[in-house]
Amino acid sequence: MATLNHSYVSNLIWMLEAALFRVVSTVTRLVPIDFASNCGAALFRMLGPLTPAHRVAERNLRLVFPEADSAEINQRLRAQWSELGRTAAEYTNLDRIVADPGRVEVEGAERLATIAAGAGPVVFISGHFSNFELMPAAIIQAGVNCQITYRAMNNPHVDKMVRENRFRYGVRLFAPKGLDGARELMRGLGRGESVALMNDQKFNGGIAAPLFGRIAHTAPGPATFALRFGIPIQPMSVQRIGDQARFKVIVHDPIHLVDTGDRDADIEAGVRRINAFIEERVRARPDEWFWVHKRWPGEMYRD
Repeated sequence: MATLNHSYVSNLIWMLEAALFRVVSTVTRLVPIDFASNCGAALFRMLGPLTPAHRVAERNLRLVFPEADSAEINQRLRAQWSELGRTAAEYTNLDRIVADPGRVEVEGAERLATIAAGAGPVVFISGHFSNFELMPAAIIQAGVNCQITYRAMNNPHVDKMVRENRFRYGVRLFAPKGLDGARELMRGLGRGESVALMNDQKFNGGIAAPLFGRIAHTAPGPATFALRFGIPIQPMSVQRIGDQARFKVIVHDPIHLVDTGDRDADIEAGVRRINAFIEERVRARPDEWFWVHKRWPGEMYRD
């Protein structure tokens, strides 16, 4: 009975969350895109500091910028909440943003065209930079045959709506789980399909590699796939232009890993190069990274 009640309560909470998600989605689609973006920024600047995530973001900023004084840290906290709020409010309007050529510029589009024309497959990697959802949209719009991976949401009702929303701008998603998921990605690569992975979040049991001078456990998947199939890692990033829903999607120079025959060492070297790319992008535009994630080992977040 206790299990039944627990399941009932959990499902009720999920349904309430889904209802709220649908209401917010409807409202943000009824107003102009930039107005919704501005409202999201203002709301998150007000409510973000009241959440536990604020302490995580502050700790991360102090780890990455130990030389920064409190005024600079507070300014960056405010800026990252604004960016996060804008991204959240823009989410349900992404199909409209993608459809407007004046809102999304792709730097390095010729590289995507080359991949789509047969130079692939590649392993796309990126991080949670600005409105990171625009990266898969750019890949798909370029005609690249790619498996776009993501982490399924805990709430299945919200997850279904998230998938439906992404479907509107052409993105089909694959949520790999465990060895079966990895095998499916490998089968896709074997068929000549590219894969896209976010590689800037903590991965328990991953490769211990430096990020901003501190050890961060990082998923080895991108480096493993690239070495296994002898293909390049293709980094991408997203930048916001000004304070509106306008963006630049950047296709960076590919990363070619060296296969020395020592697979473990080669994978670690690949992970280090990916972390170096993530670090470079964060340092260049720190206000646009997803600071509310516990990226480093848990002991770094204890008082």
